[in-house]
Amino acid sequence: MKLLEERILKDGIVLPGNILRVDSFLNHQMDIGLFNELGREFASIFRDCAVNKVLTIEASGIGVACITAQYFSCPVVFAKKHRTSNIPGEVYKSSAVSYTHETTYDIAVSKRFLSPSDKVLIIDDFLAHGNAVLALADIVRQSGAELVGVGIVIEKAFQKGGALLREQGIRVESLARVASMDGGCVQFCG
Repeated sequence: MKLLEERILKDGIVLPGNILRVDSFLNHQMDIGLFNELGREFASIFRDCAVNKVLTIEASGIGVACITAQYFSCPVVFAKKHRTSNIPGEVYKSSAVSYTHETTYDIAVSKRFLSPSDKVLIIDDFLAHGNAVLALADIVRQSGAELVGVGIVIEKAFQKGGALLREQGIRVESLARVASMDGGCVQFCG
């Protein structure tokens, strides 16, 4: 998506450790006009999938997931990283390793919000190693719902996550695919 790539080049900052900081428009301060375009693009890509639930993980994926869900007229469910007293009853649980935070965390979704009749679209802001998406896909599998695809805002294509997910037969559509960040310069895939 050219609009997104231009924004990454303009406002993204490459940090040591192959970290792309896009907090001025994506995952700290949110550019809602841009989010609207991202949501519209995801809706176009997955328009024939009968999506009736959008699933994400707290916190950075929630904004784009909400805008995307508007186009499908469906709810957003977000996996919580910490079980709290406001998730009563049984939950689907999985674990994910965070590349950015260098920690493993458990995620949970109430069983009330996913069922075998659901067609689920996972939305997230970044894809690097694929751990968060794998944990979300595991929750979808546990629920008996159908995972129709994964929409990623920015994929670090030079890391293994996208290939790993695609090898498992998961449909992954990324709006910007970063080929490298060598020398602090972002290069996109063909």
